[in-house]
Amino acid sequence: MNKNVIITGTSRGIGYELVQLFAKQGHNVLALSRNETPIADLNLPNVRTFAFDLNDISAYSNVVDFIKNHWKRIDILINNAGTLINKPFETITMAEFEHIYKTNVFGVAEMIRTTLPFMVKSSHVVTISSMGGVQGSMKFPGLVAYSSSKGAVITLSEVLAEEYKESGIAFNVLALGAVQTEMLEEAFPGYQAPTTALQMAKYIFDFALNGHQYYNGKLLQVSNTTP
Repeated sequence: MNKNVIITGTSRGIGYELVQLFAKQGHNVLALSRNETPIADLNLPNVRTFAFDLNDISAYSNVVDFIKNHWKRIDILINNAGTLINKPFETITMAEFEHIYKTNVFGVAEMIRTTLPFMVKSSHVVTISSMGGVQGSMKFPGLVAYSSSKGAVITLSEVLAEEYKESGIAFNVLALGAVQTEMLEEAFPGYQAPTTALQMAKYIFDFALNGHQYYNGKLLQVSNTTP
């Protein structure tokens, strides 16, 4: 059965690859990113895209309108969008800290809240976190805002799984290790990760389709290195 899938952060990296994987398998995709051009240029028949900013509260009504007019239901939501800043803690401003949380935490929460009314039993919410957000994992100086925000969405998902456990909707988190993406290159120039964006996208693709059968309210660490 073809699924209706919403993916955020699709202009590059893992999100860009995920859109193509779902589309090639015949699923319907709504690809959301501030820059819709990369996905629009693919011209995939079962993919819709429009510019979307997680920090713009008025933009969420466009998502609601799309679902009502085209799908009626959502089977999979992948909260992939995120932003990162690498700066010493003492130099990070409140505005920078707030920006990280508005995208990585508040945006995730609002996207879930917006789409929940259209989810059904067996719908699956997959939130992409980071090994840096996992308690007890190796931490890196300069990533205090990013890593703490990624820890927050882990707890968010655990609580939502409990709050909505009677609904049959599953909420899970994948904490990724280092993946060779543009965001990683921007934060750590020259660092070579052992996993490509496409390799990680294939894992997330399979998990989004099937993971809800085995997991709910769980954090899975998807990393073959430390970090």
